[in-house]
Amino acid sequence: MLFVKTEELKQGMRLAKPIYSKTGVLLYGRDTKLTEQGIASIKNFDLIGIYILEPAEPLPPMSDEDVEFERFQAMAVFGIKEDLQALVSRKEPKNLEKMADLIIATYGRGYKKINFTQNLRSPEDYVYKHSLNVAILCALIGRNMNESYNDMRELVMAALIHDVLLLLVDNKIACSNEYNDDDRESVRIAFAEENNMLEMANIPQGIRRIIATVQREVYGLGSNVYEGREKNLTTQAKILILADTYDRLTAMKLDEEPTSEFRVVKSLYEGNSVDRKLINALTASINILNPGVCVELTNGEKGLVLTENRDNLLKPVVLGFNNNKVYNLEQTNESVQIKDIMKTMDNRTIIDKKTLEEAIRD
Repeated sequence: MLFVKTEELKQGMRLAKPIYSKTGVLLYGRDTKLTEQGIASIKNFDLIGIYILEPAEPLPPMSDEDVEFERFQAMAVFGIKEDLQALVSRKEPKNLEKMADLIIATYGRGYKKINFTQNLRSPEDYVYKHSLNVAILCALIGRNMNESYNDMRELVMAALIHDVLLLLVDNKIACSNEYNDDDRESVRIAFAEENNMLEMANIPQGIRRIIATVQREVYGLGSNVYEGREKNLTTQAKILILADTYDRLTAMKLDEEPTSEFRVVKSLYEGNSVDRKLINALTASINILNPGVCVELTNGEKGLVLTENRDNLLKPVVLGFNNNKVYNLEQTNESVQIKDIMKTMDNRTIIDKKTLEEAIRD
């Protein structure tokens, strides 16, 4: 699978991922061969590029849930873009409440885990895709924290617009996870403008309060009224900060390698800045080390997760490929542990279903 920039697309190339309209209608399915008309349409969608299958590459498997997740992402980001641009113009967002309700109905109910796949972001669309993913993560975490519907709705709406201030700064700052003094000053100025922007757009005070608290925490901002870091954050703010952090670190960018989900979660568990209940709620919502995921071990061997460890996510049962040895990582006394997850070109976890089935039968 290759990522090809829009200007380099050629007739006959096969799509590795589907392309949807603004309303979620399938325009071009996977394995579709590109035509001149198709390439022209892709350019009209302002896509920076698409994933293409190599000439002899078979179509990789995708579950119905994965296909629906990508369709939802593609459809929703258009509405979020309209809303954030409306806020910048000091106008009320038209899609905010409807979008929040849709996200909660889709991801804020039930307790089934999902494959939270990332899509590639450019500096131009980073804020919109980030805002959507953070809102989805907030719904997933919130449901496992048993947040009330009203609190969940307020939280998801805050997540959808929480980073509108990044549209007021340089794209490089918006996409960055680290800030120098000049960057922080730009963000501080945008933060002050954002408060005025949200008030003029009639955003409810409760949502504005969540956003202000989160921005001060995430960017280390202070004011005459608020100095330093908040010590008694509300659960809503904590969830939004965790979702924001997770998506930033695992996001796929054109010029920067993402951190794997495993490494992000491992660092969260090893640190002491995030409530463990919140991390558990996150890992109970998305698949990370589920059966079938291929991993690299600290002894240099590559293997396959056979059994997920619900009590200790980072220590599942793994089948080593080299010697067909089964490692129960909870009993290896740190001598052998997971180093990282093995990824495909589009940041999906490699799942060897055939090997998994054979190992389970044995």
